[in-house]
Amino acid sequence: MQFGYSETCLDHDTGDRHPETPDRLRAIRRQLARRHGVEYVSADPASADAVSIVHDDDYVDELQSFCSEGGGDWDPDTVASSGTWEAALTSAGLAQWAAERALAGDDGRETPFSLGRPPGHHAVTDDAMGFCFFNNAAVAAGTVVDRGDADRVAIFDWDVHHGNGTQDIFYDRGDVFYASIHEEGLFPGTGAVDDVGTGTGEGTTLNVPLRSGAGDADYLAAFETVAAALDRFDPDLLVVSAGFDAHRHDPISRLRVSTEGYAALTDRVREAAREMDAALAFVLEGGYGLDTLSESVATVHETFDGRTPVAVDDDDPTDATRDLLDRVRSTHDL
Repeated sequence: MQFGYSETCLDHDTGDRHPETPDRLRAIRRQLARRHGVEYVSADPASADAVSIVHDDDYVDELQSFCSEGGGDWDPDTVASSGTWEAALTSAGLAQWAAERALAGDDGRETPFSLGRPPGHHAVTDDAMGFCFFNNAAVAAGTVVDRGDADRVAIFDWDVHHGNGTQDIFYDRGDVFYASIHEEGLFPGTGAVDDVGTGTGEGTTLNVPLRSGAGDADYLAAFETVAAALDRFDPDLLVVSAGFDAHRHDPISRLRVSTEGYAALTDRVREAAREMDAALAFVLEGGYGLDTLSESVATVHETFDGRTPVAVDDDDPTDATRDLLDRVRSTHDL
């Protein structure tokens, strides 16, 4: 894969005890150093005008001023420093790069994966939250649609937390589809099955809130339903908001996805994109166990580098997941 990366993203200083730390990117880089075929690419930071495609101008100005004054606690979970402004613009720019390269035809072993931080999917139009300042995937999707490089973009979010920001930004738009598989009841407490969009965006939001303890079989079954909806939407570009905190050993979630489960999920996402004839790009979101995060990112890379995923356990999805997916399919007429 091609990995978008910049040292500038390390300058976002969250302090010694915060889980969203520069060590996340350092751990990924160390793990990828052991793999074949890794390529790193730098990208220009997003401009303030670019992030304003999906964020209010007043919020963008407020964040810039906050960081220029040294930052601090934006809210109890979200910490900024003097380096956060440039890091956030760089993270958004890397996501733009990934979308643009995918649409330019980079695929297979050249599939782009943006390794930016801070992450983005909780950032709403006018506010930061949940470790996120600019909504990187949304900036990328909004940019390529705004430029006319794509008519329709789908964002599939496999982070354990619901991407409330991404959902909110595109909730009333028909040209961007947002689908999320996440843990029910976890921060930020959004992402209900009945949230389907409004106005011209009705039907372009799909949520699968899995019960605590769900694992590989549940995630893979959920993606089959997501894939059916994405196929009907027929996007030009599929952006994966790739958080790895649904891993069974991640410290802040209760789902049970294995490292090999991410390989299987990657393989199915790749096949779904191929069947839809959609360009495919990945954008890093969460994942807070350094070993599990770095191993999972490396597994995504190895899947694109030709490694066949090892079969995950043959367990069937739970009855609760089956019932949930029946409800999702009924809600979306799938």
